[in-house]
Amino acid sequence: MERRRGNGDREGLKIGRRESLSVLGCGVAAAVAGCSRGGADGDDRGTDTTTFATAVSAPLATLNPIYVAGSGAGNALARVLDQGYAFDESGEYVPLLYDMSTENGETWTFEVRRGLRFSDPYGEVTASDFAYLIREVHQSEWADSPAAESWRGVTVTETGEYEFRATLDAPRLLWPESYDPLVYPIPRELLEPYVDAEDAEGLRRDEELTELRFTGNLGPYVLEEWRRGEGVRYDRNDDYYLRNADGLGRGDLPEAFAEAPHFDAASIRVLAERDARLSALEAGEIDSAAIPLERLGTYRDAEEIRVDRIPSSRAERIAVNMRDNGWTAGPGNLFRYREFRQAMASAVDKEGLIDEVFRGFAEPNFAWQPPFGEFHPPEGDVPTFGVSDRYGGDYARDLARAAFDRSAHEYAFDGEDMVGPDGDRVRLDLYRDADREPNRRVAEFVAGELGSNLGIDVSVEAVDRTQFEAEYYATTDFPTPTRNDAGEVTDLPDALADEVNGDTVEWTRPTAANPGPRSVTSAEDWDMEVAFGSNTFPRNPLSNAAFFDGATAPHNAVGYYPEFDATSLFDRARRADRRELLADALAELFASVAAEQPYVTLAFPDGAVGYRDGLTGPIESFSNGWDLPAWRYE
Repeated sequence: MERRRGNGDREGLKIGRRESLSVLGCGVAAAVAGCSRGGADGDDRGTDTTTFATAVSAPLATLNPIYVAGSGAGNALARVLDQGYAFDESGEYVPLLYDMSTENGETWTFEVRRGLRFSDPYGEVTASDFAYLIREVHQSEWADSPAAESWRGVTVTETGEYEFRATLDAPRLLWPESYDPLVYPIPRELLEPYVDAEDAEGLRRDEELTELRFTGNLGPYVLEEWRRGEGVRYDRNDDYYLRNADGLGRGDLPEAFAEAPHFDAASIRVLAERDARLSALEAGEIDSAAIPLERLGTYRDAEEIRVDRIPSSRAERIAVNMRDNGWTAGPGNLFRYREFRQAMASAVDKEGLIDEVFRGFAEPNFAWQPPFGEFHPPEGDVPTFGVSDRYGGDYARDLARAAFDRSAHEYAFDGEDMVGPDGDRVRLDLYRDADREPNRRVAEFVAGELGSNLGIDVSVEAVDRTQFEAEYYATTDFPTPTRNDAGEVTDLPDALADEVNGDTVEWTRPTAANPGPRSVTSAEDWDMEVAFGSNTFPRNPLSNAAFFDGATAPHNAVGYYPEFDATSLFDRARRADRRELLADALAELFASVAAEQPYVTLAFPDGAVGYRDGLTGPIESFSNGWDLPAWRYE
C-alpha cells in the first residue's frame, strides 16, 4: 500500500487575497459601488447626468492604495487610480497601466504604459516605481502589506525604464487571472523615507497616500473631499491618460474612452440601509443600486429604471458533512458515498429552484464552473443532475439504493420514507443563514425536495454564519506534526493519517478548515448547510485546488475524499505550458467534480442591478464595470 503525504505547498492550494475579495472594478460590486450624487443640474428624467453616483453600505476604512481592502474601498479608490489591467466583456486581458506577457508562464514581462504621470513634484511613472513598491514594501516584513502573499516567492527585476520582469517559482499561465500581479503605482520618492525607517504606521497615515494627492493623470477623477463615515466627492480629471491611449498592441480601446470620463464629477455616499439606497435610486439621486429578488417585479416595470442581470461566480450549493460528526441520523455516513450525493442533486429541481426562489435570475450549477466560464467542461461530459430525466423521486431513489448497497448498515426505503437500521425515518438538519431572507427560501425549497423525492425529514435551522464557521465548520483543537528546525516532519500523530482509496494519506499541514482525517471534527455536530455560497474562480480555476486537491486540501471542512485522482489533474493543469493543454486538464477535472458532487450543486444566482434610464455602458456580463470611466448618459 502506497503511503502519501498531503502537500500543503502546491501552487493553487492557496486562495489569493484579491480572489477572496470581490474583484476590484469588476462585476456587480463595481456596478453599484460607492458614488452618491452631487447637486448638479438635472434633466427631465429627474436624473443628474453630470455626476456619476452610487452608494455603499458601510464607511470606507482607508483609501491608502497599499492598505485598501474590500470592494467598497477598492471601487472608491478606482475612481482616482486605475488598476494595472482589466478583463473585458469577452474575458480578454486589457492593459491599462501596464501590459503583461510570457512565453512559459514562469517569467512575466511588465510593459509600463508611457505617458503616465504622478502629481507634482513626482513626475513620470516608470518601471522603477512599480519594482521598488513590490520589493521594498509588498515583499517586506515590516510594512504588513495585504499584498504580501501575492508577491511571495516572486523575483522582480527592472529591465528598462518602462519594463520590469517578474519570475515565479513555478509556471502560472493564469497569473493575471489570479489578480495577484495587480499593483498600484506609487512614487518611489514618496515611499523611500518610510522604507528607510521601516515605518509602517507612518506609511499607513501618510496624507499624500490617504488623500490620494499623488495620482496625477492615473485615474478618471481627482479626489475633492473624503468625509469619513459619510462619503467621498470627486472632480473630473481632464488629464486622464486613457483619453488619448491605445490598447498597448492588443487592439483599440472602445471609442467611448476618447472623452472619458463623461461626467463632471462623481461622489460616494454611505447609505447603510438597503431601502435608503433603493429610495435614492428611485429619486434619481444615485445611478445604480443592487435590487433584491423580492423587489424585482416592482423595478422591472419602472419607466426610469432598467434592471440588468449580472452573471456571478458564486455557487449556491449544499455542503454535506462527511466527517465523523456528520450524518446524525444513525450509524454510518451516507454522505461519503458519491451515489448518495448524486441522489441529493437529483432530488432537487434546479429549474424550479431558479424560478421560484431566484425569480429566474440564476443559472443551473452542474460542474462547479458557471456557464460563461472559459474552463467549463463540454456539455456532453457533465451529468446534469436535477433537471429533465435526471430529476425526480424515481431517479434519485435508484441512486440512493446504490449508496445503501455500499454501506455496512441497513438503510432502505419504507414506502415514501428513507429509514435507518432502527426502522425510523432518516432525519437531518439543514443550516441556513439567519440574516438573509433569500437563503431561508433556498433552505426551505431544498428541505421540501429532499423530503418529497428521498423521504428524508429535513429540519431547517437558522444560524449566525460567524458562529457556524467558528463552531461547526472549523476547529482550532487538532493534532499537529512535530518538525525540526528545517521544517521537516519528524513525528506525525496517528490521528493525522487515514486510508484513502487504498493509500495511507498523511495530513502534514492540518488547518482549521481541514484539521485532519474525517475522525478529526469540529466542536458541534452538523449534517448539511446552505448558509454559505462558494466562489468557483472561473478566471483562475486552479484556486479550486484549495477545496478539491485531495483529502488534505486546506479548505476541506466537509471531509471530502475524492474517488478520482484530483491531484494528478491539478498537477497536469499546473504544468501546462499552453492554454489548450490547461483547458483540457481543467475540463476533465470539473467533469469529475460534477460526477462526484463533493458539494451538492444547485445554481449560480445572478446579480440584479438597477440603473437609471439612459445610462450607457453597463453590460450583462461577469466583467461588468471594467470600462467604468467610459460610462455616460445618452
